[in-house]
Amino acid sequence: MKLTFLGTGTSQGVPVIGCRCAVCRSTDPRDNRLRTSAMVETRGVRLVIDAGPDFRCQMLRTGVRHIDAILLTHEHKDHIGGLDDVRAFNFVDYPAAIHRVDIYAAPRTLAVVRKDFDYAFAQDKYRGVPEIELHEIDLDHPFEVKGVEVVPVAGHHSERFTVTGYRIGPLAYLTDFKTIEESEVAKLAGVEVLVVNALRFAPHDSHFNVEEALVLIRRVAPREAYLTHMSHDIGLQAETEPRLPCGVHMAYDGLQVEIGEE
Repeated sequence: MKLTFLGTGTSQGVPVIGCRCAVCRSTDPRDNRLRTSAMVETRGVRLVIDAGPDFRCQMLRTGVRHIDAILLTHEHKDHIGGLDDVRAFNFVDYPAAIHRVDIYAAPRTLAVVRKDFDYAFAQDKYRGVPEIELHEIDLDHPFEVKGVEVVPVAGHHSERFTVTGYRIGPLAYLTDFKTIEESEVAKLAGVEVLVVNALRFAPHDSHFNVEEALVLIRRVAPREAYLTHMSHDIGLQAETEPRLPCGVHMAYDGLQVEIGEE
């Protein structure tokens, strides 16, 4: 299995427009973060987690010409704002074939996708709209994408918003979590690699800060853990990374992690 971090930044990305802090002015490419997204490749299946406003740029950077599905964590624009650009994958081999892109998400998220991209679901669609197939997931049961089992992991982004993480074999990917029930933590037992959001060191109303992320990491006890969805407030990669416990890393855009599978 290969995990590629397509983006590791928060909703504003890093650098933030107009900001002149040390992180936003950094020349270290690891401090330059697109909106959070990831790609998982396993057993010949390629899954993308979230498609925010930077989706087009992220796909161009990877050079991929095909994806099998997109898993959405929730409906906020930094996670679904780039869905229109899936139409490029529809027509890679056009006119020989039109490839629909399968999208999996919880009911509330799919409702927002239908609303925001209503033109993709119109009866009389104009030529070139994104061809997407929506699949509603049950948070209490695993589902399969071309034979790859995916386990939804439910959490809360805040009191108002729920969020869905995903476990795929030895990998678990959670972003935009603020709270998680013990029953959902149990789904993470035995994961080798855990990815979890950590916005900054200071507390935040709707995201884990670094300490809250570390608490979850200690509970799950993976072999390796990676922090994502980081703001410029987390500090410079070169200075913050050494402060983290052994086995815990700051992810960065373009980082690839190979994960063994039985």
